[in-house]
Amino acid sequence: MLIFLPPSEGKTPPQDSSAPPVDPERLALPELAEERRAVMRALVELSGTEVAQETLNVGARIMGEVRANTELFSAPTAPAHEVYTGVLYEALDAGSLDPQQLTRARRDVLVFSGLFGLTSLTDRIPAYRLSMGVTLNGSGTEQGPGAVRARTRPGRLGSFWKDALKAPLDILVGEQLVVDARSSSYAQVYRPAPEQTLVVNSVTERDGTRKVVTHFAKHARGLLAGMLLRAPEAERAEFRVEDVAELASQRWRVELRGATGRSPHQLDLIS
Repeated sequence: MLIFLPPSEGKTPPQDSSAPPVDPERLALPELAEERRAVMRALVELSGTEVAQETLNVGARIMGEVRANTELFSAPTAPAHEVYTGVLYEALDAGSLDPQQLTRARRDVLVFSGLFGLTSLTDRIPAYRLSMGVTLNGSGTEQGPGAVRARTRPGRLGSFWKDALKAPLDILVGEQLVVDARSSSYAQVYRPAPEQTLVVNSVTERDGTRKVVTHFAKHARGLLAGMLLRAPEAERAEFRVEDVAELASQRWRVELRGATGRSPHQLDLIS
């Protein structure tokens, strides 16, 4: 079983200034190293310009983080679960995983990223500011020995990563069940086969009316991801959609809808 997560907008810069910089070839799916370097170069180039705020669609108070993007190639790194510090990751609480559970997290959790395409939960990354909805028109060209597979200009990151991720992820996913807790902008870059995908939704219900509250939805998805990593039975190859729903029912009222046509299985967490 694989668990797909989005990144968090909020990130905590690594505290150890002597930590090594990111190595794109040591992240999950190392075959994406050239594509990662292309996006990094384009982001570094953009972040030092006057149009950075508009292009990255951020407020003025975020500009310190944008300026920090210019140091991506030398910035210190920390495990992704320490850098990503939003609501979902606080609920997942990777810091409390025991060594065996953390090994599972390293193997089974993939975090999608506008900068890196995806990483594992434990890959070492720097803090950065970049969402999947951005268009990067910097050169991003790799110079030096070796073939360059990445496009000269990444352009729309959603399209760029959709092209780059398809082949390696098809191989990695194989026939495994995918529990998909991503937000829509990250889900669009790669969609496993509907019959092996369980999309996690979260709604609050008051007086018979259901609505999505973003904060609570992120929190619920993080809690469920943590529950799956901490449940020994979830590691079994035969752990299926119905088993995820049964585990979730220990915390929420749940509704499970089966896959139909191009629509994957849907698990609603109701609170």
